[in-house]
Amino acid sequence: MDKIVIANRGEIALRIMKTCKRLGIGTVAVYSEADVDMPFVKEADEAFLLGPAQVQQSYLKADAIIDIAIRTGADAIHPGYGLLSENADFARKIQAAGIRFIGPEADTIVKMGDKIASRVTMQAAGVPVVSGTDEGIASLEEAILEATEIGYPIMLKASAGGGGIGMVRCDNEQALSQHFQSVKTRAKAYFGDDVVFLEKFITNARHIEVQIFGDSFGNVVHLFERNCSVQRRNQKVIEESPSPNLPEKAKKRLHQAAVDAAKAVSYKNAGTVEFIVDENNEFYFLEMNTRLQVEHPVTEEVTGYDLVEWQIEVADGKELPVKNQEDIKLSGHAIEFRIYAEHPVTFMPSPGTIVKLDWGNTDGVRIDTGYVEGGKVTPFYDPLISKVIVHAATREAAIQQSKAFLSKVEIDGLKTNLPLFNKFLSSETFTIGDYTTAVLPIWLEKQKESVEK
Repeated sequence: MDKIVIANRGEIALRIMKTCKRLGIGTVAVYSEADVDMPFVKEADEAFLLGPAQVQQSYLKADAIIDIAIRTGADAIHPGYGLLSENADFARKIQAAGIRFIGPEADTIVKMGDKIASRVTMQAAGVPVVSGTDEGIASLEEAILEATEIGYPIMLKASAGGGGIGMVRCDNEQALSQHFQSVKTRAKAYFGDDVVFLEKFITNARHIEVQIFGDSFGNVVHLFERNCSVQRRNQKVIEESPSPNLPEKAKKRLHQAAVDAAKAVSYKNAGTVEFIVDENNEFYFLEMNTRLQVEHPVTEEVTGYDLVEWQIEVADGKELPVKNQEDIKLSGHAIEFRIYAEHPVTFMPSPGTIVKLDWGNTDGVRIDTGYVEGGKVTPFYDPLISKVIVHAATREAAIQQSKAFLSKVEIDGLKTNLPLFNKFLSSETFTIGDYTTAVLPIWLEKQKESVEK
């Protein structure tokens, strides 16, 4: 490939450009009026304005992005994550234009994007799934009957949902009655599809995912697991690899299930199979993300591979750079922290100008950022400022290095979740590594006053 259009913004656009430049591939940025001064626009070899700040008028304009790719003679389009990354129509239009889509096939995106269809597919492949409904729920009355049979607590989910949106825990019939219509309405607004279903809520669960990769030659490998259980509003804020407190035997079963899941849909390119793991180390398929994950740097740090380079190679019709599973080794421990412009306790977005951004001594620390000092975090997009990734020989060393580094970072002009990380890293639950998806809200309920200070 000689030139790639990056259909995204911020830190992920810069991340993709970094690999492209190393490989000698030209880059084309697309941007909104709100992002005209962003670093990714300046870093690209070419840059084109899409429209106003609102994503519907800029970053979601699929036809405009494809037209730019055609006009610039680009070989491929990389969608990053979010926005159009899991839009099957976008992928089909790109391929119809004779341009490569750096991601899985459109049919795979459709099948795995529909959570009900993916449940059925995984069951057929022998991958464990949580007990639940395998068809959409048409009415509240039907939902109540199904929930009674499944047993509370249950999760009410949008079949087309993602990113923690369109899912609500219901502990009883009253809660289900309260949230049923609102979840359907929210799903319709965000995803254009109001189909919902039910799954048993697994208590004391861990959210563990496996990075997989496939090519057009039938090769499928995994690149180990990531524990993503530290979450707020069902969205991850800390990820680490390998997962603490998970026996090797359980890990191997988890890895194999992820590979089986990928093979079941003839998966190509980068993907992530997400699982819920219970207190007995039994696991259940949650969903498959048909794109590069926000937390992919964690895997890159413990394997030494550039996953964006792998994506480009596979999209170019080549075999996986490493196709024998036994050749993929895990080294040390890595932890990623997502630094958001948000209140550290309420998690409300905190847009504004970054008056000061001082990372201090960055030796041995990877920072994937979309901003520089003086940059503006606008209310139009996800308020992720940067990702800090620390890699060390052991988990203990990674935690100590993370504490030392994050305590010195200075970001002024807006609120961030740095105070949360600086306190939480010293918590006994996280230090031991025996934590579940409930760890952050439970800990924060006791510590919120000290975090706010």
